Amino acid sequence: MSTVPDAIDCQILRELQRDGRISVAELAERVHLSATPCLRRLRKLERAGLIQGYTALVDERALGYPVSAFAFIKLERTTHDNARLFESALQGFPEVIECNSVAGAHDYVLRIVAQDLSAYEAFVKNRLATVEPVAQIETMIVLNRPLVRHELPS
Repeated sequence: MSTVPDAIDCQILRELQRDGRISVAELAERVHLSATPCLRRLRKLERAGLIQGYTALVDERALGYPVSAFAFIKLERTTHDNARLFESALQGFPEVIECNSVAGAHDYVLRIVAQDLSAYEAFVKNRLATVEPVAQIETMIVLNRPLVRHELPS
């Protein structure tokens, strides 16, 4: 996008974060536009990459993944090649649902889901720990998620 989103664009983004399945007609009504200019703005936001896609938020527990953990990863050496190797290996691990490269004592923080603690342990020992540049793995098991937001602050 060549310019910063204006107030109406920001309102469109807020509404979509609240309900990604909203119809264009309903979205237009909520942001006080007619459907055609609203759709035009929506497409512009998509082309600019401000809207990266649409997805459904699912209940991990209900789908058989009640265990959620954060794994803090330290690589043997923090080099571009090691980072590329590690990040490439993660593509084959569907249990890893989020990967963040971080500054500090660790190189990465992963969010991993599992069917139970035994499955998590097996994943870490038999798969994650075997990735060549991994030197250290520390885990924090999530007990509860009292706050999860999917909307950015306005």
